[in-house]
Amino acid sequence: MKAVAATIGVLCLSPLLLATTAAMAAAGSGPASRSAACTPGGTSVDTAAVAKQVASILGGQGSDSTVRVEGLELPDEQIPHAKTIVATGIALKIPERGQVVALATAIQESRLRNLTYGDRDSLGLFQQRPSQGWGTPEQIRDPVYASTKFYKGLLEVKGWQQMTITQAAQAVQRSGYPDAYAQWEPLSRALQQAIAKTLPNGGNQPSQEPGPTPGGSGGCKPGENGADWGTIPEGTVPDGYKIPADASPKARTAIDWAMHQLGTMYQWGGSCNAPHGPDPMGRCDCSSLMQQAYAKAGVQLTRTTYTQVNEGDAVPANALKPGDLLFTRGTAAVPEHVGMYIGAGLVINAPRTTKPVRIEKVGDWQILAVRRIPALNS
Repeated sequence: MKAVAATIGVLCLSPLLLATTAAMAAAGSGPASRSAACTPGGTSVDTAAVAKQVASILGGQGSDSTVRVEGLELPDEQIPHAKTIVATGIALKIPERGQVVALATAIQESRLRNLTYGDRDSLGLFQQRPSQGWGTPEQIRDPVYASTKFYKGLLEVKGWQQMTITQAAQAVQRSGYPDAYAQWEPLSRALQQAIAKTLPNGGNQPSQEPGPTPGGSGGCKPGENGADWGTIPEGTVPDGYKIPADASPKARTAIDWAMHQLGTMYQWGGSCNAPHGPDPMGRCDCSSLMQQAYAKAGVQLTRTTYTQVNEGDAVPANALKPGDLLFTRGTAAVPEHVGMYIGAGLVINAPRTTKPVRIEKVGDWQILAVRRIPALNS
């Protein structure tokens, strides 16, 4: 991961600074001098510009060509990766400071690009090396996996919370240019704050585990709870399950397509356009799984859980039909998770970071709302 870090360090220098650096190098200056030449020296980042670019890209409009932020020259590629790093940190309950450390590291090591190359066998956002025990090449190029490994490495550093951002990053990465991370602290803080605001509850998420049994406080009681299925291993179809005969043709198509994604890993913000492909951003989050499954049946859904809960018609949870959208976590008005009822007391969903698309029992969900899309039953 060191050669890439060194190259990126040089790229951030202006022509004048490059000339200065060359002169210093000729005079015998070391790596610390080179990295210091690229450090912002206390200069601030335009946080409003960062927030504007984040909102535009994560809102689905694409990058704003009027916004220029040093370090985000490829925002359409970089910001989704930054979101994955922040979202993974939140899922692992890593404090804000730890998320900033991770972002600063990824910016320095790869400029937030999921690289297929690097120094020796370094790969991915953090330029982690398979030969150093970070994982297989395929794992390292999975942004969620890479982020998780970085955070686990950070948590093993005693007293990292009291270190500077660059000291904490260096303790995990052991870079040949240990001072280079500091230059990206302002941008990393701005990214973390802007991205967190786009996440449920501003990044202060409640537990992402399934809620209490339906029928409890605030929940709806479904007619079938799926209890007879027993334990359902992740990514599998319960033995004996068949799509119900009374499912409409379109619902059958949507359910069948969703079931073909079983076992693919959740990706926050993933499009679900290529769940089995090499790009993690082609995988599914909860709402994109619903959107794409419905699309295969010729029915359009909006992109997010927050908007899907307003589509179609509200129905009681004791009158579920195959293809209905079930909402949980958060509130009935602003739920944070969605799945699809597939009949027989079962729901298919992309649950959360580090978990695959899977089938669960309805009885394990605290159902806050149910929506039926008429076009799916036509």
